[in-house]
Amino acid sequence: MGGAIVAPDRSAKPVSLAGALVALFGSLRSNGFILRSLVRNEVVSRYRNTLLGFLWSLVTPLVMILVYSVVFGLIFKVRFGDVPERANIPYGIVLFSGLLLHVLLAETLLRAQSVVLENPNYVKRVVFPLEILPIAILIGNLANVLMAFVVLIAVILAYSVPLHWTALLLPLVWLPFIIMLAGLSLLVASLGVFIRDIGQVLGFMMTILLFGSSILFPPDLLPEAVRPLLLLNPLTLPVDATRDVLLWGTMPNWKLLGYYSAGAVACLWIGAWWFLRTKRGFAEVM
Repeated sequence: MGGAIVAPDRSAKPVSLAGALVALFGSLRSNGFILRSLVRNEVVSRYRNTLLGFLWSLVTPLVMILVYSVVFGLIFKVRFGDVPERANIPYGIVLFSGLLLHVLLAETLLRAQSVVLENPNYVKRVVFPLEILPIAILIGNLANVLMAFVVLIAVILAYSVPLHWTALLLPLVWLPFIIMLAGLSLLVASLGVFIRDIGQVLGFMMTILLFGSSILFPPDLLPEAVRPLLLLNPLTLPVDATRDVLLWGTMPNWKLLGYYSAGAVACLWIGAWWFLRTKRGFAEVM
C-alpha cells in the first residue's frame, strides 16, 4: 500500500447474493500476499516474547491431555461408553479429540467479533479487503489446532491406541466444519461492528455449545428421543465423525455429513454476502 491514504470506495455496486462467493474467493486470491502476512502475524503474535515460543503450541495440548487422562481416567475412572474397544481408550484422548474443534470454534469467533473494531485504520483511511481479516484469524487458529493435533497423535501412539486407516478421512470430516466456521466468522465480524454486546453473547454460546454436544459424553447416555436435538449443535456431527475415523476406526455417517456440508456451504455463502454488503457502512459507526 506504500503508506498512501485513500478514502474508502463507497460507490462500488453492492454485492449480490448470487455473486457473494465469487467475490469472496476473488478477493482472497487477489490479496493472497496480505492474507499470508496476516496469518503469519496471527500465529507469531500468540507466542511473541515468551520463553518457549512455538513450543507452547506443543506443551499446552500435551499437558491438557495428561491432566484429563489422570483426573478423569485414573481418579474418576470415567469411560466413554460401554463398548470395550471404546472404553479402553483413555478418556483424556477421547475428550481432547472433541475439544480441538470446540477450541477452534470458540477462539475463531471470539476473535472475529472484534477484529474489524481493532483495525479502524483499515476501515476509515485506506482501501483494504476487510473480508480477509476474519479468514486470517480462522487460518491462524487452524494452524495452532493442527499443531495440537500432532501432539494428540503422538499421545495416541504412546498409549498404544490403534491408529486406524480411516484417520486418513479426517480432512473430509473437518472440511465442512471449517467452511461453516468461515461463514460464521464473516457474519460475526460484521455484527461485531454494529452490535458491541455480541462478544458477551458469544461467550455464553460457547459454553452452551460445549455442554450441549457430544464432546463430554456419548450420545447413548441421553434418552433416544432427545439425541436428535444434539444434531442442532454445529459441533456434534464433526466431533462424532472425528472420533469415528480417528479413534473407533469406523466410517462416519456420510448421509448426515452430506447434509452438514450443504449447510456449511450455505453458511459461507450467506456470511460472505452479509459481510461484503455491510462493510461499506463500517466507517459510519466506528
